[in-house]
Amino acid sequence: MSLSFNFITSLSAKKLITKLSDKASVQLVAKQYSLKTYYDSFDWRLYVAGIGCEFNRSKTSSRLILRNLNDDLIIASIDLNDVPSFSHQIPSEEIRGIIEPLLDCRALLAVCNLDYETYNLNILNNDEKIILRLIIEEHELFDNRVILLPIKGYDKATEHMVELFTTDFGLTPTHKPLLLTALLMQGRKPNDYSSKLTVKLDPDMRADIATKYIYSHLLKAIKDNEQGTIANTDSEFLHDFRVAVRRTRAGLNQLKNLLPKSTSLYYAEFFSWLGQITGTTRDLDVYLLNFATYKNSLPESMRDDLQPLYDFLLTKHKHAQKELAAYLRSNRYLTTISEWEQYLKTQAPLTPLEPNAKLSIKQLADQRIWKNYMRVLQEGDAINDQSPAEDLHDLRKSCKKLRYLMEFFQNLYPEQQIKVFIKNLKGLQEVLGHFQDYATQELTLKQFSEEMLANQVPANTLLAMGVLIQNLDELRTKARNDFSAKFLHFKHLDNQDALKSLLKD
Repeated sequence: MSLSFNFITSLSAKKLITKLSDKASVQLVAKQYSLKTYYDSFDWRLYVAGIGCEFNRSKTSSRLILRNLNDDLIIASIDLNDVPSFSHQIPSEEIRGIIEPLLDCRALLAVCNLDYETYNLNILNNDEKIILRLIIEEHELFDNRVILLPIKGYDKATEHMVELFTTDFGLTPTHKPLLLTALLMQGRKPNDYSSKLTVKLDPDMRADIATKYIYSHLLKAIKDNEQGTIANTDSEFLHDFRVAVRRTRAGLNQLKNLLPKSTSLYYAEFFSWLGQITGTTRDLDVYLLNFATYKNSLPESMRDDLQPLYDFLLTKHKHAQKELAAYLRSNRYLTTISEWEQYLKTQAPLTPLEPNAKLSIKQLADQRIWKNYMRVLQEGDAINDQSPAEDLHDLRKSCKKLRYLMEFFQNLYPEQQIKVFIKNLKGLQEVLGHFQDYATQELTLKQFSEEMLANQVPANTLLAMGVLIQNLDELRTKARNDFSAKFLHFKHLDNQDALKSLLKD
């Protein structure tokens, strides 16, 4: 049974209240201007999960409400003066339990606003007891809405009001959340940003034209995340910015003889520079995001001793973030990214000179994926128990290049088959990534210890960091031991035959 009803704007709230007064004892509690602000992460994690998050403000109250987007019913709510930046800062344990696993480290951002007049009504019985509450929302640009708020023990009053609204007044029951209407009115679409790369390519498209199309998608991701990276809104802006930069650089280095050589070299160097200037801040982001895990890995008696490390990381992050923001406001960045955008918009020549430009994108994709796959197998086969860590690091980089190529071109292949192969590749990348990350963190924490020692950090903090480094070393060893099994699974003949068949289709 729907508890929300739409009615046309010509039937104003006052007219509806007058009609209702003829049928029931109505008490007007309040009339006030209200503002509804909808919140979600930049990548719409709540919307994807079917949850609407709204913050309703009026002169007398402000309330954060979670709604089920399928039926518009309230899931949870809390009185709040302001919406915090992150879900873990919300005082309601119930709301945190619902949205924190979804949002993780992403900030809550306002996605759109609605202003309207609110009428709060009580329906009374003969004993002057409240048996039902109503809220009327009067909008200027779309249908008004009345919402029933049942009172426990007076179910019949709710049922009678539903009957009255639908039969006598001709109101329309609705389950549609106002969020969709509000977004439409303000020129936005839900889920208008995703970190996933989805490029629709025609298999017969000329290779040089198709690659410019891919680069244009990646440039949009860079620009979408640019301001959030500068403002440090949350750490995922920089993460997505860097992924788009790395993908672009991989494309320029892997998909050769498509663009003029001088052009490819110029922009490959630029995107390499972008990777370098964003690296320090991202590394510090990771340390801060992992800090709770670091802390919990220690004996309980040592955990509080690690706090000076957190303060140290925050200070370094603040400095690195300031430098990064300056880089992304610099003439070099702004000029070159604009030049790249203009280049991608220019029409491709009718008769390209580059050797691979006239290939179809499917032909190029088949060649490049197979060549990179064989490189991964050769590098992996050469690794044994005595191989240095650098060999695993090189293999990890080769896996990344293969992964990027498969993501660029995945719509050229049967969806399920390519997804299975990418999943197998991810499994190998994961163990290699863990090995590299633990090794890097171990080394970096040793360097941090030396810096902190010069600043007279408490001895107990250095001791706690020593235990943490030892824990990371054990994890690194485990990841190294897990590599062989993962690689054997990845290089299995069945997987090789499946990929070979995929590329021949």
